[in-house]
Amino acid sequence: MKEIKKYDINLVKLGNKRHEYEFELDDRFFELFSQQLIHGGNLKAEVVLHKSELLLQFDFHITGTVRLTCDRSLEEFEQPLEIDETLHVRFGPEELELDENVLQILPDTQCINLAQHLYDYIGLAVPMKKLHPRFVEEDLAREDDPEAEGLLIYSTGPAEDDEDDEDNDDDGPIDPRFAALKKLK
Repeated sequence: MKEIKKYDINLVKLGNKRHEYEFELDDRFFELFSQQLIHGGNLKAEVVLHKSELLLQFDFHITGTVRLTCDRSLEEFEQPLEIDETLHVRFGPEELELDENVLQILPDTQCINLAQHLYDYIGLAVPMKKLHPRFVEEDLAREDDPEAEGLLIYSTGPAEDDEDDEDNDDDGPIDPRFAALKKLK
């Protein structure tokens, strides 16, 4: 519990101006969260807080690497990340998460903890398809080659040998409401 307190920002002592913070996000940071997506990392988070009477704006700039498991080879590898996000916090009668980047807190809130927000931004920046760097170039080359074996090509247009949709309606009588709609085609 003591480890997570490192990411607290005490709002009571702050004046209405710009404040800058730096956080080191290492393996101990990722151990705070029960997850299996990120095995660890070495990141630096620079947070700029713009405080005013009615609003807090946190600008996050996170750079570094995280350790992931390759989806293809199951080997661990370092994935570089560079993240820029903004979190808006306004004051209101109750605590709410209004949007993914907009929070509402009580006016008498003493401090705000940024650990979960930092972790969420990192998790969202991790690519959906986690590939070891040695497979990335191979994958890009395969995407550019239309003759690649096993390549599936999807089209939104009609297939060349398909007939008109109207000729394929052999399901029986058509509801008169749908028949009227077909005339509009």
